[in-house]
Amino acid sequence: MCGIAGWVSFERDLREQRGIVEAMTETMARRGPDAGGLWLDRRAALGHRRLSIIDLEGGRQPMLAEQDGRTLACLVYTGEVYNFRELREALQGLGQVFRTRSDTEVALRAYLQWGEAMVDRLNGMYAFALWDAREEKLLLVRDRMGVKPLYYYPLPDGVLFGSEPKAILAHPEAKRRVAADGLRELLDLVKTPEAAVFAGMHEVRPGQMVTVDRRGLRKHRYWQLEAREHADDLPATIRTVRELLDDIVERQIVADVPLCTLLSGGLDSSAITALAARGMARQGRGAVRSFSVDFAQHGAAFEADHLRGSPDAPFVRDLAAHAGTDHSEILLQSRDLADPALRAAVLGAQDLPPAYWGDMLPSLYKLFEAIRGQSTVALSGESADEVFGGYRWFHDESAVAADTFPWLAGATGSFFDGQSLLKPDLLRSLDMSGFRRDSYAQALAEAPRLASDSPKERRMREISHMHLTRFVQALLDRKDRMSMAVGLEVRVPFCDHRLVEYVFNAPWSMKNFDGREKSLLRAACRDVLPDSIVQRVKSPYPATQDPAYEKALREGLMRVLDDSRSPVLPLLDKTAAWKLLDRPFGKTSTSPERAGLEMALGLDEWLRHHQAALDL
Repeated sequence: MCGIAGWVSFERDLREQRGIVEAMTETMARRGPDAGGLWLDRRAALGHRRLSIIDLEGGRQPMLAEQDGRTLACLVYTGEVYNFRELREALQGLGQVFRTRSDTEVALRAYLQWGEAMVDRLNGMYAFALWDAREEKLLLVRDRMGVKPLYYYPLPDGVLFGSEPKAILAHPEAKRRVAADGLRELLDLVKTPEAAVFAGMHEVRPGQMVTVDRRGLRKHRYWQLEAREHADDLPATIRTVRELLDDIVERQIVADVPLCTLLSGGLDSSAITALAARGMARQGRGAVRSFSVDFAQHGAAFEADHLRGSPDAPFVRDLAAHAGTDHSEILLQSRDLADPALRAAVLGAQDLPPAYWGDMLPSLYKLFEAIRGQSTVALSGESADEVFGGYRWFHDESAVAADTFPWLAGATGSFFDGQSLLKPDLLRSLDMSGFRRDSYAQALAEAPRLASDSPKERRMREISHMHLTRFVQALLDRKDRMSMAVGLEVRVPFCDHRLVEYVFNAPWSMKNFDGREKSLLRAACRDVLPDSIVQRVKSPYPATQDPAYEKALREGLMRVLDDSRSPVLPLLDKTAAWKLLDRPFGKTSTSPERAGLEMALGLDEWLRHHQAALDL
């Protein structure tokens, strides 16, 4: 796992621009704390920061392919290709000669052998930039599910690119400007594919290849979800899901550095941890390490709400004992999550306001920071809800029938509504309701369908597609930024495209055949889980319920309102803000008031410290 950055120009000699490319690359130092490198040619300059995972000595980048003293291609790469061993063997059989054991060289040699078609053979999470020196052509490629990020910024004579916006914004020709469309993206959880908040910037879409040469910039989707008839019966489907998971986890526990799992005590992370424990035992590598997070004030003080019905800790302990993991519990202090230094670190990692995620971002940052002291790679249960239909709104008839994104419908929608303290005139001028309506229509139009689908199956396929192309992107971004900010690689087995494709096309009647959420996953992994977890109802990542955190947020908002220089003031409904501060404290962590507080403070910190200019 690493960070990449670069610049292609067909009019300037980039060998004379080392200082700029170094500055772009150094913004990625936290993503790659172990090593850094630059490669500069006349038309292309590529930078890399490395987090060493496989072939610690041999996998240095930028990586060149040369012949008779001539450069053929140069690659900067982030992520992992999990089938690199099979690909390496196949490539050697075709005459390719390897100098390292790294998966990076497998990707490079695969391009030399198969050209752009090499992307069809990769299984993994990756984003890379490859400069073909023979054709003076740049390829920007992102993995099928978009686990690893990649952005680009076209220039009149070429393009800039980077793993995160900050790499591009370090270039003097990239402006920190946010137009109306960018602000709309910030304020609503709809995640438009290819859109970036900063004007002029774009995100490479999951499963997309962007090509830049003298003829211009072209985009090609090499993968997307398709609707296919599902031929397997229920027992065969359950068996196939388990076979896929066994293979996926077996591949993803490969690392030359310490590896662990993230364990919440829910079905998803427990299944991954249990399968990883079995895989490690088969390989003779001892017990798998597992980590969980909780708040010091939880336990007896926990109160159920409409999202979280039970605390995690008892279930975590059940799984750790059942699977025999070497478990550690990370306890966080709620008030620490509002610490200005921590919020600044989160903002620096995100490049954007924390917005609707609230205390989840600082708590993830602190969790990953603690884990990084003991492990370099972690396996996560992220994305199982999108793949298997786990969220409560999948099973809420009103949310399913709503003419909008299900996660923004009904009671759960308030959790993601950070607009309550913004000026009504601003929201009207941005036409936020129209933006959400148009975004939903776009998502609906992209969903693949089968003529044989019943109305119910058609609707659930649409909803599944929206989650796999919109909602999951926000969660993957969240996890990537917080983990890579502390140099931790988080792998997501449920994002393996083979599993995603297979389960997407399983009918909804199978996905909840027992009347529960994630029925296929539960049935496939029942034999490796304690009964307490098999029976547990879905509970999201924990949010603090300690009033101390809300108190710290209120104090922050009061400072903003009292400071006439606060850059967010022109956007705020100050009357609504003061009324909120006069209300009694609410203990719930999912109220729209708290979401509004988070958005107001996040916008202020972002505008103040990142010099983002709003061009409305």
